[in-house]
Amino acid sequence: MSSALTDLCPLPIVQAPMAGGISVPPLTAAVSEAGGLGFLAGGYKTADGMYQEIKQLRSLTARPFGVNLFVPQPDTADASAVDVYAHQLAGEAAWYETELGDPDGGRDDGYEAKLAVLRDDPVPAVSFHFGCPPREVLESLARLGTRTLVTATTVEEALAVQYAGADAVIVQGVEAGGHRGTHRDNPETDGAGIGLLSLVAQVREAVHLPIVAAGGLMRGSQIAAVLAAGASAAQLGTAFLATPESGAHPVHKQALTNPLFVRTELTRAFSGRPARGLVNRFLREHGPYAPAAYPQVHHLTQPLRQAAARAGDAQGMALWAGQGHRMVRELPAGQLVEVLAAETASACAALTQEGAGR
Repeated sequence: MSSALTDLCPLPIVQAPMAGGISVPPLTAAVSEAGGLGFLAGGYKTADGMYQEIKQLRSLTARPFGVNLFVPQPDTADASAVDVYAHQLAGEAAWYETELGDPDGGRDDGYEAKLAVLRDDPVPAVSFHFGCPPREVLESLARLGTRTLVTATTVEEALAVQYAGADAVIVQGVEAGGHRGTHRDNPETDGAGIGLLSLVAQVREAVHLPIVAAGGLMRGSQIAAVLAAGASAAQLGTAFLATPESGAHPVHKQALTNPLFVRTELTRAFSGRPARGLVNRFLREHGPYAPAAYPQVHHLTQPLRQAAARAGDAQGMALWAGQGHRMVRELPAGQLVEVLAAETASACAALTQEGAGR
């Protein structure tokens, strides 16, 4: 691995920061304790809530860890389109006996307040999703000894990350579960994502930053493949969803291997931004009509998603998952890191022996 990452974790395994209560301190700590790099999700929390989770995490491990932030989005949403979608969701609200959320319930996810917390009490690593912060933000963290990583979904975005001065780029293939980390939410590019191996190879030729490859990775052999393609480490999210330390809802965990859910799709149905999840009733019925309006749609559907979760109704929940979800293993997070590391080492050794034999 690149020295920018080896200081953070001895193994080339990064646990993705999954927002919505999934990447909780016990999961993050277990991954870091096992030699990977665990990440807390700062998204959808208050600044104080994030700070309290950092304190809890520090009580569980002395190993390096990271915190992820959502970069604020420009307000380009069409308010009338959001209103139309709200009318369409009225039947869902009646079904779940709840009210729709306020689409104007907050635009920046407390971004500046969270940055202030991370400057006052620095953590080993901070990653950014939904865009690239300006150089001065990344430099302010670097001066405190914090390593910075930024998600990119295209070569152009990776070049922007390098220009801004990040320590590493998280290259996210279209196979990844959860939200696409695109820097600009352009509906015209929906469905135009690049597969991980192709994207890693393209970014490797364009930038000099260490690459963390993300998207559909579930086995050590896949980690070895992205390392061979030019990545320094691999980031896995769905692989850790079903671990006992994960904060995912039990219904979400069960759905990963439930034969009722046979595929995933990118959808705007739940948040107004493209995100990959298991295809369920809500996604099928509302996905085609959801506007490009994040975070307005996220706030609008939040009470529906919460009501569905309380009812144990998988058909109304946002079941984020990558394309490799059927390969999930219900192992403790630390043990999963160990298994992945052994599989990766074996696959890398096989590749080396094959190359030497030619």
